Amino acid sequence: MKARCLCDAVEIDAHNNSVKVEACHCAMCRKWGGGPLLVIACGDEVTINGEDHVSLHPSSDWAERGFCRRCGTHLFYRLSDSKQYMVPAGLFDEQGEFVFEEQIFIDKKPGYYSFANATHNLTEAQVFEKFAPGTES
Repeated sequence: MKARCLCDAVEIDAHNNSVKVEACHCAMCRKWGGGPLLVIACGDEVTINGEDHVSLHPSSDWAERGFCRRCGTHLFYRLSDSKQYMVPAGLFDEQGEFVFEEQIFIDKKPGYYSFANATHNLTEAQVFEKFAPGTES
């Protein structure tokens, strides 16, 4: 699956071909994009073409966020240790088979929006228990 930034300076080739869309409602994701972050979990088998146009921001002790330095497109959220990439769903060329499946930090979602889709929902505590045992926000 191929994803591109707005100006086409950066192309991301995700090799796992997941079609599951996940939403994150944490404060950092909402601040980064102005709303929930809708992503495809792409694993660690990702190729980035145009890497010289990618800037990184270490947003926490465990993750960093990449964006295109030419057009500002948010390219990925990447876990520091495992190099697992989460790529915004809207960047992919083909989106026809995407399925909205999970929402995380559901207890941090503000009341001014809500999705109608039936999804699996995890609270902040459940996310940290599942992905980073012993880590607190």
